[in-house]
Amino acid sequence: MPREAADQTPEPQQFPSAAAASMGSTLNSALGRCLLATLAMASCGSVLAQTDEIQVYDAGIAPVGVFALTWHNNFTTSGARAPENPGGVVPNHSLNGVTEWAYGLTRWFEAGLYLPLYTATSDGAVLVDGFKLRMLLVSPDAGQRHFFYGVNLEFSFNTRHWDPHRYTSEIRPIIGWHLGRLDLIFNPILDNSYDGFPGLDFAPATRIAFNFSKAWAFAAEEYDDFGPLRHFYASAQQSHQLFGVVDYRTGSSLTLEAGVGFGLTGATDHRVLKLILTRDLNAPRTP
Repeated sequence: MPREAADQTPEPQQFPSAAAASMGSTLNSALGRCLLATLAMASCGSVLAQTDEIQVYDAGIAPVGVFALTWHNNFTTSGARAPENPGGVVPNHSLNGVTEWAYGLTRWFEAGLYLPLYTATSDGAVLVDGFKLRMLLVSPDAGQRHFFYGVNLEFSFNTRHWDPHRYTSEIRPIIGWHLGRLDLIFNPILDNSYDGFPGLDFAPATRIAFNFSKAWAFAAEEYDDFGPLRHFYASAQQSHQLFGVVDYRTGSSLTLEAGVGFGLTGATDHRVLKLILTRDLNAPRTP
């Protein structure tokens, strides 16, 4: 449930040197073990044109002890009129979404559950697409750092109309910089259908944002799918989509992200709208 921090201006952090060294060692060890373990399961097939979540992760997590809810919705106003797989969802005029439940376990670890994943098709049918479990490990206080990093691991159970692979996962490294009012964030995502390491699908996401104030930010985001590592798709078959995005952060624990995306290749849905609402459910109220 990554969120941009309300104030992106980095501030000095005051930690006892021994505690900081211990925390850094623990975090780096945990990130390394989780990433290596997931890569060892090696896999992937092509990414579906359909997705429940269109978001670049910024290493923000829920505070320790706080439950958070993120509600993702995206609507394809102009897209493919045939499913990518037999019996699959037709992208054109479909609404896809998910409610994402998250809990802050430590200053660097958030656990999440995506349930339900759903689709409303152009003919009025409402479908349940499965569910996902998530582990997000990040550098603490990412919103206050010039350089931040992390890794998100997702494990999915899919219905057949959503993905021909019943079980899939995602390996999402997070790398970013807060440069004054400017944010540069890169998620070099590997999607995994358990077909071996060469079958991992490279589908990176990138965000460049300018923070006009503590409340408002405007961003350009790009979502790509180059295909499996063993052999990238031909350029005409690759998916590249560019979004214009606006973020609004209230003084409480509510954030809103809205955007419109445009396909840059013939293999990409032509136009998609997205809306993300996030709220901390039990955070202390500010006066």
